[in-house]
Amino acid sequence: LHLLDNAIKFRGEQRPEIDISAQRDGAEWIFSVHDNGIGIPSEYHERIFRLFQRLHPRGKYAGTGMGLAVCKRIVERHNGRIWVESGEGQGTTFLFTVGLEGNAS
Repeated sequence: LHLLDNAIKFRGEQRPEIDISAQRDGAEWIFSVHDNGIGIPSEYHERIFRLFQRLHPRGKYAGTGMGLAVCKRIVERHNGRIWVESGEGQGTTFLFTVGLEGNAS
């Protein structure tokens, strides 16, 4: 849900477009959430998953900087991983995996 919220929040001037997909890959599912928003420069791709990390001032976009860190923790508790593919002004795709067994730790 947070990934959808971010896709809407960090949109550009154009109408937001969001594509959600899932595909099975061996012993896991790969989910993706793609948007046509403002994008994330590559130098921040790791940083955004840290707790309390923000790329924009609060006055421009509301938030605490906790959302993606929480997403990462949830995915990892389900033996998955999460990552981002994006560039500034190019939209963003968040991808995450979840094991078929659902072996949450």
